[in-house]
Amino acid sequence: MNSALCRYSMRSALLLPLLLFLLLAAGRDVTGEEVDKKPNFVLMMVDDLGIGDIGCYGNDTIRTPNIDKLASEGVKLTQHIAAAPLCTPSRAAFMTGRYALRSGLGSAGRVQVLLFLGGSGGLPPTETTFAKRLQQQGYTTGLVGKWHLGVNCESRGDHCHHPNQHGFSHFYGLPFTLFNDCVPGHGSCVLADLQHALKNLTMLLGVGLVTMVCVRVCGLFEVSLWLLVPLSFLCILATVVWYVPFMLLPTWNCIIMRNQEVIEQPMTVETLPQRLLGEAQIFLKRNVDNPFLLFFSLAHVHTPLFNTPAFAGKSRHGRYGDNLEEMDWIIGKMTETVDSLGLADNTLMYFTSDHGGHLEDANLLIGQTGGWNSIYKGGKAMGGWEGGIRVPGIFRWPGRLAAGRVVDEPTSLMDLYPTLKYLAQDTQPDRQLDGHNLMPLLEGKAVRSEHEFMFHYCGIYLNAVRWHPPGSDSVFKVHFFTPNFSPPGAGGCYDTKVCLCHGEHVTHHNPPLLYDLFRDPSESRPLTPDIEPRYSEILKQTARAVERHKSSLTNEQASDATQSHVNTAASSVQNQMTWNKILWRPWLQPCCGTFPFCGCKEDTTHM
Repeated sequence: MNSALCRYSMRSALLLPLLLFLLLAAGRDVTGEEVDKKPNFVLMMVDDLGIGDIGCYGNDTIRTPNIDKLASEGVKLTQHIAAAPLCTPSRAAFMTGRYALRSGLGSAGRVQVLLFLGGSGGLPPTETTFAKRLQQQGYTTGLVGKWHLGVNCESRGDHCHHPNQHGFSHFYGLPFTLFNDCVPGHGSCVLADLQHALKNLTMLLGVGLVTMVCVRVCGLFEVSLWLLVPLSFLCILATVVWYVPFMLLPTWNCIIMRNQEVIEQPMTVETLPQRLLGEAQIFLKRNVDNPFLLFFSLAHVHTPLFNTPAFAGKSRHGRYGDNLEEMDWIIGKMTETVDSLGLADNTLMYFTSDHGGHLEDANLLIGQTGGWNSIYKGGKAMGGWEGGIRVPGIFRWPGRLAAGRVVDEPTSLMDLYPTLKYLAQDTQPDRQLDGHNLMPLLEGKAVRSEHEFMFHYCGIYLNAVRWHPPGSDSVFKVHFFTPNFSPPGAGGCYDTKVCLCHGEHVTHHNPPLLYDLFRDPSESRPLTPDIEPRYSEILKQTARAVERHKSSLTNEQASDATQSHVNTAASSVQNQMTWNKILWRPWLQPCCGTFPFCGCKEDTTHM
């Protein structure tokens, strides 16, 4: 009896460690599986939203409960900065983690964004987006909504700038943007003064031609055919140059594509919000079991504003307020979809705007159509003034980020690229980046931003620099030049609708204007040597930082050449914003049907 009991005890002593080992091994497998599971990303960017339009950023007259909830459940950034105050360069910087100048998307002249879908400019094929990097890490990547970074280079259908060529395996939406031209009666956003001049020239030539024909027919004077023929040719040419590119802008620019196929031309704007939301939700549902990146690039709240019956007249701020509340509802539906699919704890959701609100944008019928930038000076297309570049920044990730955190440190839209790379465990070498991984700040593991200096561009021109000195709460802003407001003393460039960055349109400051954003966020009280003891040091430190920054732009090609698998850019990249690349070219125009008889409507019966 005793010997049997001893043998049983010995077996138990041997089996217990084995059983414990198996349990621990199984535990490690499960834990390892959870750790190795890559997170999903849902990035939501609004168009032309003012930071003061959102409740959690201080607005108490427009209802944004869904965005406010997103902030209360996650992390809110209060000094989140766009790399440019206009769509095309800001979005290029967001996608690449680099200043737009490195991609050739900084303008030297009047036109600072892509104006024609049939132009040849755009995000160069040699550039690398965060979508391309994540695609290489096994992610399913999708873009729903606005692109505005070009389509074709040399021929219709080469799609060299298209989202599919920049890492997005799925694209549905606007390859261009939402312009006033897309809705009858809203006027034109595209070179309106040039259109007017061409129209007047055409009419003048037409009147001259008719007059000469009448004179010849009536026999009042002898009019040579050698004069009538070239005049007729000039009249026809002027009509073609004016009418074809400009009067048909809704057909050329206002289209919807699914991947590389044009599925609606011109697009029906009234149903666009519902279709974009539906497509984004479908993408999420189709990729529940795979790591994914969705960039939901909303058409709201860029003009022309939507007039959706469910939201019309419901806000206290006219159609702009109605559009904002509809946009907030859309963000709420996206959050609901993520949660209902059981993805919340493994999905980083992000909300922002591409730049600040457009102060000059107004309509005689519906009033103000641009956003409110709170206490911050300036707005869209106003260089380095805070109102044009300070944007909302909200991150929600219940499985990893503590709720209710507020980060007051300088951060950038360009930080998304290195943050996504880090979270996707992408450790491959890269080009020189201007953004930094945000996770230490978001998780509370770091209290200081890695952005000691940030550079603010107006076109290709370095307009301002901010410096966040180590060990100080101050954030100093140095303005080298500022746009001239019209009329003088006003808050924007109302004569031109968009402030320009060169010549007589700006005022250069010597010495530069200097502000401390920590104490004067509205940039209303310039510092002087009498007020600020560090005045000289700030200007010296800023000047040195500018030289280092300029050196990085010049030397990037040489440094990248040592890595054959890394794309070169900056000094080697071709300028994408020249007139030659911006203006409309018929042979580059995306078209459904036979050009120039383009036209089709999306089949929504199965959506």
